[in-house]
Amino acid sequence: MIAIFLALGAAASNAVASVLQRRAARELPAKEAFRPALVRDLLRRPIWFGGIAALIAGFLFQAAALSKGGLALVQPLLTAELPITMILVARFSRTRLGPGGWGAVAAVTAGLALLLSTAAPSMDTRTPEPLDWIIAAGGTVGAIAALMATAHVIGRSGSLYRAAILGVATGLGFAFTATFIKAVTRLLDRGFWTLFVSWPTYAMVVTGLGTLFLLQNALQSGSLVAAQPALTVSDPVASVIYGVTLFGETIRLGPWALAEAAGFALILYGSIHLVRTPTFREHESAARSPESSFAAGD
Repeated sequence: MIAIFLALGAAASNAVASVLQRRAARELPAKEAFRPALVRDLLRRPIWFGGIAALIAGFLFQAAALSKGGLALVQPLLTAELPITMILVARFSRTRLGPGGWGAVAAVTAGLALLLSTAAPSMDTRTPEPLDWIIAAGGTVGAIAALMATAHVIGRSGSLYRAAILGVATGLGFAFTATFIKAVTRLLDRGFWTLFVSWPTYAMVVTGLGTLFLLQNALQSGSLVAAQPALTVSDPVASVIYGVTLFGETIRLGPWALAEAAGFALILYGSIHLVRTPTFREHESAARSPESSFAAGD
């Protein structure tokens, strides 16, 4: 039970980070995408540091949750980030979600509850072998590289598709980073100093920073309407796969798979409708205006 509360704390922190970082990244020139100048200019924006602080809090909550529960349990709970993000957007833009928005929040919440109650994910039962890590890393890097290449081909003219594709790539990155977080939490049993002489610690840092760079480009390259649902849904899907293949976690299949698919469908349905609400669209318009009330607090 404690893992559930910790995971929800991570989701809330990530939602705050997403809103703040998006505000900072979206106002930068499009030509800075995938260039060091993007990071340089972000470092000049105080609001971006607020997003980073929230992201760090989310990491700590997530690490604590993964020390108590498996990937297949913790990561899907991070789906709650999207409805929390919407509530924050409504709060900061001083608008209301309306019946449609709250219905979409309910759909995401119901889908998450249905998914976890029917999948009944177990704790991890094995330690990944070196070959397991090599295969997982090769598959993940290859998939992210293919997605980035596709986004590059699409270019700025297809910003919605580009943002969605980069959102999926970012979701894969966060899910893979979570596997190293899980591995690092196990190292703590051997003592704190073990972290500094074990490769998963450095792999976690590298993948985390790489994913953070992907996140900035996903948020800067197009609308959050496209990037956020793609990120939010791809992360738990990939995490369940990593949990089963790397750590030996189990989920119920057979007839239960239909209910699990229905849960994912509800999450997807709710995610799509959340980002189509007037509240979200108004937030997108306000993000482009330096005179907006939210931006005034930068």
